[in-house]
Amino acid sequence: MLWRIFKEVNDAGIGFSLLRNRSYNYSMKRFFLSLALLLIATSLAAAQATTAGAVKLEGQIVCCADCWAEAAERGTPYGNGEDREKAAQCIANGDPTLLAVTSKEGATTLYQIEQGAYKRPGKNWLEFIGKRVEVTGSTRSKKDRHYVKVDSLTVLSSPEPDAPQPSLIGAQVELALKDLFGVEQQLSAYKGRIVVLNFWATYCAPCRKEMPDLAAIQNQYAALGVQVIGAAADTVKDQPKVLQFIKDAKVNFPIWLGATADDMKRFGLGSALPATVVIGRDGKVIAQIKGIITQADLKKQLDALLAADASQVKGEIASARKQSRTASSVPS
Repeated sequence: MLWRIFKEVNDAGIGFSLLRNRSYNYSMKRFFLSLALLLIATSLAAAQATTAGAVKLEGQIVCCADCWAEAAERGTPYGNGEDREKAAQCIANGDPTLLAVTSKEGATTLYQIEQGAYKRPGKNWLEFIGKRVEVTGSTRSKKDRHYVKVDSLTVLSSPEPDAPQPSLIGAQVELALKDLFGVEQQLSAYKGRIVVLNFWATYCAPCRKEMPDLAAIQNQYAALGVQVIGAAADTVKDQPKVLQFIKDAKVNFPIWLGATADDMKRFGLGSALPATVVIGRDGKVIAQIKGIITQADLKKQLDALLAADASQVKGEIASARKQSRTASSVPS
């Protein structure tokens, strides 16, 4: 190959005998040598990439390799509400969208999707996340990465929508997760306090948006026996990222790690982040809130709950006083 490049350069009128001629201008020698080296590098780079002709592939569109791996680890099909929520953040961060193609033997190849003749309806591939598609186009490989240029795309199926979750109002649900220090914490340990349990993740943009409101609630209601807890979908390996977020967002309440979609479903919340449950002093679920919770809405919920608690306490005090007076009036 190198000899062919040298020959092409020589045939183009660049005689290598000139390069050996001491009378030849030194700067010209350097120019021609640089040109030869450039041709060599270009040829070697081209040799590293292989291109296939037109192909037809069937697979699922995923937002990133990590998300696909996480779905495999939790043993659930990719494409639930949590996956679709995270996809928006992945794409916003510039992660390439992938086509996951699984062979009959069970091996999966991830192809980075490139724009071809097919004109997608949106500015990115977000609306296709989780869908099974058939694409035609051309593929290429470079080192250990695979690419597919999409010339046509047909949607074969869409992910199943999350099943409606039952109301768990009045139920007691346990949750045990590790805190930022690796110590296991249990929700039942907070019995006697009103708990605002928020499911979130650092990669969830709406979750980050509601953090200041949750911090404000913690400040305003802590003295009244209210405790905010953040159950993050981020795992222990994401601890540095979580700690940095806590510092930047000035989070002032406990953060637990490793919350899963199954944990959320046990509270009747589905799998889409963010989501919140309010738990009474008796450990029973008072409210289930899907999506962003605002400070104003949460204050109404807590004020009503605290007012009911105060009324109950007032009634209990009045009843105790009545019983005391009755007992004192009974002749001995």
